[in-house]
Amino acid sequence: MTEAAIEKENKEIAHQYKELLRISYQTLTDEDKKLIRKAFDIAVDAHKDQRRKSGEAYIFHPIAVAKIVASEIGLDATSIAAALLHDVVEDTRYSLEDIQQLFGDTVARIVDGLTKISHLEHDKDVSLQAENFRKMLLTLNDDVRVIIIKIADRLHNMQTMDSMRTDKQEKIASETLYIYAPLAHRIGLYNIKTELEDMGLKYTEPDVYDEILKKIRESKEEQDKYIEEFTRVIQDSLDREQMQYTIKGRPKSIYSIRRKMKNQNVTFDEVYDKFAVRIIYKSDPANEKFLAWKIYSIVTDHFRPNPTRLRDWISSPKSTGYEALHITVMGPKGRWVEVQIRSERMNEIAEKGYAAHYKYKQGSNQEDGLEEWVNKLQEALENAEVNAVDFVEQFKLNLYSKEIFVFTPQGELKSLPKGATPLDFAFSIHTEVGLRTRGARVNGKLVPLSTTLNSGDQVEIITSEKAKPNSNWLDYATTARARAKIKSSLREEKKTIAEEGKAILTRKLRAQKIPFNEKTINELVIFFKLKTSLDLFYRVGIGTIDNQKLKDYAASRSNALVSFFKSKIRKQGTVEDIDRDEITAKYDQLVFGRDEEVLDYKLANCCNPIPGDSVFGFITVSEGIKVHKKDCPNAIQLQSNFAYRIIQAKWRDSSQEEFKAVIKLTGIDNIGLVNDVTREISNNMSVNIRNINFDSQDGVFTGRITVVVKNNSILKKLMEHLKKINGIDKVSRE
Repeated sequence: MTEAAIEKENKEIAHQYKELLRISYQTLTDEDKKLIRKAFDIAVDAHKDQRRKSGEAYIFHPIAVAKIVASEIGLDATSIAAALLHDVVEDTRYSLEDIQQLFGDTVARIVDGLTKISHLEHDKDVSLQAENFRKMLLTLNDDVRVIIIKIADRLHNMQTMDSMRTDKQEKIASETLYIYAPLAHRIGLYNIKTELEDMGLKYTEPDVYDEILKKIRESKEEQDKYIEEFTRVIQDSLDREQMQYTIKGRPKSIYSIRRKMKNQNVTFDEVYDKFAVRIIYKSDPANEKFLAWKIYSIVTDHFRPNPTRLRDWISSPKSTGYEALHITVMGPKGRWVEVQIRSERMNEIAEKGYAAHYKYKQGSNQEDGLEEWVNKLQEALENAEVNAVDFVEQFKLNLYSKEIFVFTPQGELKSLPKGATPLDFAFSIHTEVGLRTRGARVNGKLVPLSTTLNSGDQVEIITSEKAKPNSNWLDYATTARARAKIKSSLREEKKTIAEEGKAILTRKLRAQKIPFNEKTINELVIFFKLKTSLDLFYRVGIGTIDNQKLKDYAASRSNALVSFFKSKIRKQGTVEDIDRDEITAKYDQLVFGRDEEVLDYKLANCCNPIPGDSVFGFITVSEGIKVHKKDCPNAIQLQSNFAYRIIQAKWRDSSQEEFKAVIKLTGIDNIGLVNDVTREISNNMSVNIRNINFDSQDGVFTGRITVVVKNNSILKKLMEHLKKINGIDKVSRE
């Protein structure tokens, strides 16, 4: 290096040192300044021959770390001195004893802790499984300042990683996301945690980071307009109360937006709360709480709050000292907005953690305050459990509540019983909406109708004119209203099918030269072991009683011996319920699991379930599946102790059992073919498609369709219809 370059560098080092003293959050005494100067001189001397990978003098790194410790975290002179010296013992000729003699026990202890962490990081023998590393971090250090300075050190390393190899960048960034960002969060250094997370994402997923950053910049103008609109609504009310306040929008971090996109499986545009609104007000300590709730009251006068998203950290501050009132409200244009209400003091604590907390402690010795903070943080870090107050706050609303609150897309609040599903929500809006439900979106994401809703969910129902209830809906619906409407609709549908079945039966009996009259109907009901005439017509309508079965009946009728026995049976009385206007279910089959499989089972002796009871299966060690009633005296004990051995079970009518069948199609590929096939299937007696797969090669296609049908005759009829579609050459069963 030339003389001029060295002189320029020395000037810059001196300038950085002066800035370090100037930006210190704590007020530094002359003694403090002497200590920092001494540490600075030793650090300059120790690192004088070292340079970083980028080529700059190494001393810039300890100064940058000390600046973060002094300004962003707001620690005392001892910590600033330790930050300046954090690499001295590890990288230079100075020993720990030298540091102890020059600066005393506290600084030496902190520097020693930092050196041990560095050795851990570089020691290739230690399997650097991050969880173990995190534990070691905590157990090695009696002084929490070690961890705080290490976080500052890591932050500066992350800010200056551009000159490193890509694989090194990725390793350091991943470690940061796993270890240092969560630690910064626990300590209450929220700004640093956010920066660590964003920088971590920048190096682990650069494309994702750049894309989100670009979109945030593009949407900034729209976001500013929205915040302006939100502010305008509440400004007059706040001004009328003569409050001194500022309202600003705070964009969510790139990392937290990315996490939402991943967890909720949505795009950037579908993430609604990309920013929070922060209201910071002036107040004397005595009125802080009163004013916070006053602002809360004003905001919720204008915007509907989400009752499950209220966080009162003023009455019960977090273990890190964080205080604020957080609410989520339905803002303009039906969008959720998080509003954070803080006094100026609370805001400073949120930015600086406990360092600010003790600045406000009147009459107490600042040193004691800092010691207290260090001890408190040590406790918070050692206690890996969530802070008890936060934990209770979080779950109180959901745990003890028998009901949940969900929102319509327009932001209207609906109350439902706990455990409700989107289907219950649909029927709570209107019966027609329920009966025409095709699907549901919860918080913008498509979900199954069986999904259990939670308080605060925003639910949108997708309807279709063609949609209608099926018997599975009774498994999803929990509210009495929804279940009653579904049952009523299914009954009506069955009656319509029964009407069609009656006409079909008349024709088929005529073909067999059997008269269609009350006597014949009575005989048929007895022959097929049914209860009502509607049962008979319905089963003919759905094809369960087909031509072959009617021929069997005709044959038995012409057999004199059978006729004799039949007349004997009839003398015991005709079927009492023959004319009942009802289709009954004959519960003669027990099925298990979501796929409704038929498995071997035994009925439990403790509650003796009978067909039709609400039941569940319990997988025993030696006796296979035992079936218990849901209100069996042993049910609670079994479900709480052996939840993993419980299997869903229900009784059903085997005559209405549905079967899966795979249809294989081949033919000449042409535009709109898949459309024709699916239309034909859905128009054909409400056959359901479970799976569809088409593959085309050189103008010829093969397709596999899994359908659910009630019987073979329906399947045959469907295959006949498919053969008639233009382009299809062959239709077969797999």
